[in-house]
Amino acid sequence: MTHWYEGPLAAFDTETTGVDVEGDRIVSAALVVQDVTGGRMRVTRWLVNPGIPVPPGAIEIHGLTDDHLQRNGRWPAPVVEEIGRALAEQSAAGRPLVVMNAPFDLTLLDRELKRHRASSLSHYLQHAPLCVLDPRVLDKHLDRYRKGRRTLTDLCELYGVVLDGAHDAAADAAAALELVRAVARRFSSRLERLTPAELHTLQAVWHAAQARGLQAWFAKNGTEEAVDPAWPLRPALPAVA
Repeated sequence: MTHWYEGPLAAFDTETTGVDVEGDRIVSAALVVQDVTGGRMRVTRWLVNPGIPVPPGAIEIHGLTDDHLQRNGRWPAPVVEEIGRALAEQSAAGRPLVVMNAPFDLTLLDRELKRHRASSLSHYLQHAPLCVLDPRVLDKHLDRYRKGRRTLTDLCELYGVVLDGAHDAAADAAAALELVRAVARRFSSRLERLTPAELHTLQAVWHAAQARGLQAWFAKNGTEEAVDPAWPLRPALPAVA
């Protein structure tokens, strides 16, 4: 019997101008699709001219300069439209979508759709909602007492997943896809009887609990930073009157 984590998966990742999902912009994105473990990965890439300067700190991470994006990137409106349709196609095909730290990438995409298409991610997914697998949430729940960071690079090293060219959207998406397979194999006794749809629902609960724990830790250490419990998409902020 073939378990779900050996079968078809897709993965999505973005590179951005920063870490604020409400105000920052997508500069590159990638969708990676693999039909079976070890199979060929089909990659779709997008390069975006965000229309705003890319801060030096972001350029240092992903290497995408203003000049490069202005020369080679496309305007955001058609790109986010294509991405929304591409994710909807994966969902309609029944492929779970792997997104590392899903509330960041999916919320940022949702806000870009609102900004450039007067739309939303939920509009594109109204006929087939996403089934998301987030390796960060999965690992944090399944191995909750392990010390250390849980970035994509850290988790790939822990689970023996090759990550070539970190902070390239396609490379990160491919690594996240393989990471979900690796996590599921390691914890197969706890995951193999669950469907991806069931896992999607459970991850929302797990992430909320993880957020509450992190919020309590912040409060204990005198940090006022807020932790959003929503997963895999943060709700839109109320409109300012």
